Amino acid sequence: MADNGAGAGIRWDKEVDWLVVGGGGAGMVSALTAKHLGLDTLVIEKSPYMGGSTARSGGVVWIPNNYLVHEGGLPDSEERARTYMASTVGNRVPSEVQESFVKYGPQMIEFLRDHTETRFIWSKGYSDYYPEAPGGFSEGRALEAVPFNGTLLGANQKYFRPPVLSGTHYAGLLLFELFSVARMRHHWDGKRKFMKAAFNTIANRLLGKKVMTAGQGTAGRLFYSILRANIPFEVNTGLTSVVMENGRVVGAEVSKGGKTLRYKARRGVALTAGGFAHNQEMRDRYLPHPTSSKWSLAAESDTGDAIRAGESIGARLDLMDDAWWGPVSHVNANENPHFCVLERSLPGSMIVNSSGDRFVNEAAPYCDVVTRIYEMHNGAGTSCVPVWLILDKAYKDYYMIASNMPRQPLPKRWSESGDVVSAPSLAELAEKIGVPADRLVKSMERFNKLAETGVDEDYHRGDSAHDRMYGDPFFKNPNLAPLTKAPFFAIRLYPGDIGTRGGLVINKFGQVVSQSGEVIEGLWAAGNSTASVMGNSYPGPGATIGPAMTFGYIAAMKGAGHI
Repeated sequence: MADNGAGAGIRWDKEVDWLVVGGGGAGMVSALTAKHLGLDTLVIEKSPYMGGSTARSGGVVWIPNNYLVHEGGLPDSEERARTYMASTVGNRVPSEVQESFVKYGPQMIEFLRDHTETRFIWSKGYSDYYPEAPGGFSEGRALEAVPFNGTLLGANQKYFRPPVLSGTHYAGLLLFELFSVARMRHHWDGKRKFMKAAFNTIANRLLGKKVMTAGQGTAGRLFYSILRANIPFEVNTGLTSVVMENGRVVGAEVSKGGKTLRYKARRGVALTAGGFAHNQEMRDRYLPHPTSSKWSLAAESDTGDAIRAGESIGARLDLMDDAWWGPVSHVNANENPHFCVLERSLPGSMIVNSSGDRFVNEAAPYCDVVTRIYEMHNGAGTSCVPVWLILDKAYKDYYMIASNMPRQPLPKRWSESGDVVSAPSLAELAEKIGVPADRLVKSMERFNKLAETGVDEDYHRGDSAHDRMYGDPFFKNPNLAPLTKAPFFAIRLYPGDIGTRGGLVINKFGQVVSQSGEVIEGLWAAGNSTASVMGNSYPGPGATIGPAMTFGYIAAMKGAGHI
């Protein structure tokens, strides 16, 4: 909406101090902070559900130098965090914005501990994604939510975003524990975790408890805190534009129940409505090709509303050509891609392109794998969309594939859709997936030779502690084993994402800035509505949610006049 000028006499349908647009992790933290600081606060959410993409994610929160890692004995510090950010993010994002994240992230976690129902634990061993870089830790800085009994939400459960996979409300395992379950055939720790999940499932069903972990746990605890703090929220209420008066954002125009309403925000509007993962037109305009919203795990309401609203009043955009990438398959369900992490990291798997050639460290951070896919697809003249993850019978017998247990027959729908192909020989598999058989055999022979030595001379799989945490310590190199046992399997992988990382440029206080670099007064943003503080990097698990929550906190602090 254009600037209304002085004395325009806008007719407001509602007035608050702090208006939060988007009910995901960033928005709920901003609302909780604002309410605690005495601001009359309202959260509006476009979809029928609170929780946003946070509720659909792994829910891990990456915050360097937090109190939980200190209590666990990790020698982290502000200086070490700055060093790591410098070595991973570099100068792609202004240093003052990085410094703000490093400074206020630990404070945000302590605020949630002291003033909300949100509780975290340190997932020791959930490595930073570049642990060998200066300032990195193989023990990691990842935090996961303490399991939460979702039945405490009561009747408000209907307003909370359901999980990506049904039936996960009962097992009660943390995300990091699932890594052990995937390799339980070789290790007692995995067997114990599996038995724990089985016991929890039976007990929780009998008790009528819905135990939320991962993204459900993080977002669920935040939503419960919103309810406990009596913060009003409105679902099915979408942003159409921000309202300006005398050069300042003073509110927002929203669509609700077929009506256009105007909500005044005396202290400010916080845009936390996610990115544009499900806006195909924006994907086509900004992201590498080919691209599809069907390959995204972000919430379906992630359609760029906040970014377009900011852009329409002159806000600067950045990083619009990037996303929080990760290879995905369609093996789980038609509407929810499977985010492929363990399958490409455990020993006995190999990724090839349409020429049958291996071209990447399969166990590298998921963002890096997709970046490499696009580099090859758009720069080397070889089709890499899709690519194929090749497995053998030994892999299938020993490890999970998506949610399919070891030795369990693969669901018929996987083969019927063409997303999983099997064959009694490598040559026949090559024919079925349309790659040159001689090239695939050659790639496999080379891979097997490297696997036998335990050293990946070509792509360094298993060299990093990041790779090894997903691997199987049973092997000399936890990420490498020869593929020799027929039948062979191929899983089709696409360059997917868990959200886009480009958007509104913010300053160190989360204030949106204009094309000329000036602050747009009254307008704040956090999360995937912004150009990420991580630039083009992905320093650790939860490097999406951690900064999103932190800048939601910072924005409310600044809006309330406390920083």
